[in-house]
Amino acid sequence: MSERKPAIQFERVTRRLEGEIPVTLVQDVDLRIDEGEFVCVMGPSGSGKSSLLYLMGLLDVPTTGKVLVDGLDTTSLDEDQLADFRLSRLGYVFQFHFLLQEFSALENVALPMRRLGRLSREAVHERAAGLLDRFGLGGHHDKRPSQLSGGQRQRVAIARALANDPKVILADEPTGNLDSASSTNVRDILRDLTREPGKTVIAVTHDASFASMADRRIGIVDGRIDMNWRPERQA
Repeated sequence: MSERKPAIQFERVTRRLEGEIPVTLVQDVDLRIDEGEFVCVMGPSGSGKSSLLYLMGLLDVPTTGKVLVDGLDTTSLDEDQLADFRLSRLGYVFQFHFLLQEFSALENVALPMRRLGRLSREAVHERAAGLLDRFGLGGHHDKRPSQLSGGQRQRVAIARALANDPKVILADEPTGNLDSASSTNVRDILRDLTREPGKTVIAVTHDASFASMADRRIGIVDGRIDMNWRPERQA
């Protein structure tokens, strides 16, 4: 079997907020996550989990060091190039779904495809409908977010994250605002995505049962990787 290629690589990455009292969010991180992995990032509150994920997703940029995505050194990209790269290659799922309330479920899923502009109107509609059907939302295409349950809204958000067929899906506490049944459903969906060729899923979570499903767990404490951290050690 051929060796997996890296999906995300950090090379001595530090993210520091300058000011009267500088704050270091992530410090001297070297990290590699391979194509096809399902990885969970865990750590105490305020440890830098979301900061690490935002750097992986190019929603923030390092103060020093390099972030490579699919082998590309993203520190060389300007703002427009970063925006295009995020739209075409990365998918995001957050604790709060951030669906547009004035749009239907199908229109929310279609938005990233329309922004990218690579598909016809008919192809966009077909793909958006197919993604919703895949996640058990076949009868809800025309409903607005306010007409959906929390679990259904999160499934719409996952469908939207997959709209442009990204190689990497990043999820920040995707089950943190859901009941237990909906949490299990979302966890299963994210885990199953990595069974598709080339798909990588990275999730920040406090949920130990979610993390137990991952191929690998990465601990972070005070902005530094700590592979020995376990949830039971949280104060």
